[in-house]
Amino acid sequence: MITRKSLIKIAAMSVIVVFTLSGCKKKEEEEPKVDENGQASTDSRQAISENDIAIDDINKTVADYTVMAQRPTTAAQTNTIAGLTIDTTGLHTGTIKLNYDGITVYNNRKRSGSIRLTIINYASGQRWKMAGCVMKVEYLAYRVTRASDAAFIELNGIQNLTNVSGGTWWDLYTFQQPNLSSSVTGTNLLVNFNGGGTASYNIHRQFTYTLSPSYVLTCTGQGIGSSGGLNNLENYGTTRDGDAFTSQVTSPIVWNTTCGGGAPLSGHLTIKVASKNFDLDCLFGVNSAGTPITVGTNQCAYGWKLTWTAGTTTQNKVIAYW
Repeated sequence: MITRKSLIKIAAMSVIVVFTLSGCKKKEEEEPKVDENGQASTDSRQAISENDIAIDDINKTVADYTVMAQRPTTAAQTNTIAGLTIDTTGLHTGTIKLNYDGITVYNNRKRSGSIRLTIINYASGQRWKMAGCVMKVEYLAYRVTRASDAAFIELNGIQNLTNVSGGTWWDLYTFQQPNLSSSVTGTNLLVNFNGGGTASYNIHRQFTYTLSPSYVLTCTGQGIGSSGGLNNLENYGTTRDGDAFTSQVTSPIVWNTTCGGGAPLSGHLTIKVASKNFDLDCLFGVNSAGTPITVGTNQCAYGWKLTWTAGTTTQNKVIAYW
């Protein structure tokens, strides 16, 4: 039977894989030649992936501090995140600070800077377990550097992390509640790419988890942002070159632990850069012919279909998950 610890780890890490454009990543030799928007889509993919990894750290850390999460004292855990130290000076006011040492290499990455977490209305009794509890997340020169070539991405700005459903992973695991849902929102997150330009991102996403009696975890990811008449946006703003763009979830992205985070069962994601006259579509959960399918119990889809349009030219390719 899956353990609570492994359940949390699977859920957190799979989010990083699925609900970013890294889900649209494939072998370098197979990538379409779309120079009109190659950098914009790569930047968005990288930024959201690193944002998700940071949110993963945040969820794990807050769960360790019972006064913030309102968990039983016996459930407290020890921080095991490499290269991270926790400043608890402000813990009595609902604030902790994550400090990264800039030395430890984690998956060929070095992290430096800080992330400050503050539970809104903590003094009034708000705790992370409560439905609607909001945590302010401040990125303070949070930098991730690739060890192989010293290329980096740096985040500065504020996001809000909300416990939409209320409850914790333990409540889901013990079937004390039917689902667990959280969202991340924020405007004008400044993302600098290796000193070569700064993008401004408005990231708005929500994830809902359910657990079957056989302990199969399913996650549904949605875009919840709106801009320029478009809804269901998971990211929008301006690229490092100042071009406006949108990344829209036109159909929720669904994955489960049977097939893994890298093999979504269904979903559709569209990226547009208006000034470049370029669209990129990712359709998840298709057969070898590129047709969407409904999979049965303990079954997985063949792969996903990539369609790219540059000007008046449209091309597509079906890519296997494995």
